[in-house]
This record gives sequence, structure tokens and C-alpha cells, in this order.
Amino acid sequence: MKNIYSNIYSFNRKNLEKTIKSLKQANIVGLPTETVYGLAGNAYSKKAVKKIFKLKKRPKINPLIVHYDSFKQASKDVYLNENFRKLYKKFCPGPLTFILKKKRKSKITSLVTANLGSVAVRFPNHKVIKKILKLLDFPLAMPSANVSENLSPISALDVLDEFKDKLKIIINGGNSKIGIESTVIDLTGKPKILRPGIISSNEIKYILKTILSNKKARIRSPGMMKRHYSPGIPIVFGKKKISSNHAFIVFGKKYKNRKNYFNLSKKGNLKEAAANLYKTMRKIKKRKYKKIFIDKIPNRGPGLAINDRLLRASK
Repeated sequence: MKNIYSNIYSFNRKNLEKTIKSLKQANIVGLPTETVYGLAGNAYSKKAVKKIFKLKKRPKINPLIVHYDSFKQASKDVYLNENFRKLYKKFCPGPLTFILKKKRKSKITSLVTANLGSVAVRFPNHKVIKKILKLLDFPLAMPSANVSENLSPISALDVLDEFKDKLKIIINGGNSKIGIESTVIDLTGKPKILRPGIISSNEIKYILKTILSNKKARIRSPGMMKRHYSPGIPIVFGKKKISSNHAFIVFGKKYKNRKNYFNLSKKGNLKEAAANLYKTMRKIKKRKYKKIFIDKIPNRGPGLAINDRLLRASK
């Protein structure tokens, strides 16, 4: 069964078979994960990966995350080191992406890795993508299902907004629970966070029992481009005099309800704020506000990830 949109499908056996068949034919489908929705294609197929880059209008220097069912499957393509094993045991499946050294015999096309000697690897935790990965004999290259630099999608309708009928299959798995992209950690040398996410650097340091590197890194994973996550309207940090055509994103209990105030979390909960971030910015854009002012978000835990996304969106 599908809903009124011709390319959005509910998740059942018939549509699962349809999705598997499409992926095996090197087609691209929109799939849910616990972080955001993704554009999925065979990571071993140059034809499929080319389609992903074309759909997203994505720069070829920006590598893709490859999604696996298990560490056993990933071990065919990358070297799994001790730091990986510690973090995998604690956080996977889940919103953590590992940069690992690529094996010479890996079938992953060089387009996926932007010709680097490393692969961005993730083990997603959503029933739809987990079921699909179990039934495939290849991993899925799957960046967020948006045109490059745009807001990431957290629902099937968001994906439809981005691509209309350019995608033949979008599986509806409900709203993404976490709502922002995964934390990315480079494990090819001294561990380094390349992109903050819901799993914090403090949590990672606690598991690895080591200090993380703070050296500046070149682009080795998604989310490192200077401009990203943009709602398509200007974003300004700080509270200023706001006119009726400006929106104000706020956080916490101190703000009263006003027409152009959008509270990420009235409880002051940073995880809730992260889950509401993209949804809120899409709502603001659809209501045709001309500018977004941002209240101060605490720069700790998930707040680090929120501020990272807002800073890149403001470029």
C-alpha cells in the first residue's frame, strides 16, 4: 500500500521487495535512518554512485558514508582497529560514523571515497534500513536525501520536497528520531572528531580512554564543507529588533509563545532541540519568513552539533 503521493511507499513486504530489486538495478531510493533520511545506492556500483552525485549536485571532493549491516560485512572493505571495536561495541548500531583505512581489494568505487584511502562507515539503527541491508549482498552509499547545501530531511515528505518525481521510491519510516546527522570520528590515526553529532566527544573519550586530536583536518567525510544545512534564507546569530517577516529560533523556558518565535525545546533539552532543528527551519522557510535570528544555544553535548549546523548554514 502507498499513500496519495505516487512515489512514497509504506514499509511492507511487497514494497521491501520492490526496493531491493531497484537497488540491485543500480537505482537510487530514499530511505529512513534514525538520524536523517538518505539517498541510497549500491556502494560497489559506479553507475549508482554517479546517480547519487548527480541528484544531490554534490561536489566530487565530498565523500559519501557507506552503510553496513554488520562489522563482518564492513571488514571486507576496511581495516577494523581496536578503537573501532571499542566504539562499535558501545554505540552500534547507531549515529556514529567511522573513518577507516580502505582495503586494496575493496569493491567500493573510488567515487564514494573521493579517491581517498579511507572509507566513512556507519551501522544505522532504524528497522527499515537494517532490514534492507540484511537482504543485500552489498553496502549502501547513502548521503542525506537533499540537494547539496540544503537542509537534511527528517521525513519522507521532506525528501519529496527536495526531489519530487526524480526519485521513484521513497520509503516512509516516520520522522527520524535523532534529527541531525551522525557524529563522525576519524580512526585512521589519532582519533579525531570530524563532525559533531548526538554522540559527544566526551562520551567517545570516555570509551577510548584517550585525548582526541584537535589538528585541522582536510575533507575526509561528509559535513566538512564550509556551507551546508542551509534553509535558503539568511541566518543571523544574536537577538536584534525583529520585524514581522523575521523568525527567531529560541531555546529554553524563558520565552513566551509569540507568532514568529520558534522554540527548539521549551524544556531546555538539547537532544529534543537537535531533533527539532531541521523541522523548525523547514517550517520557517515554508511560512516565507525572510530571515532567521538565532538565540544562544548552550555549546555542550548535542548543542555542539546544533551550533555546528547553524554556523555552516549561516555561511
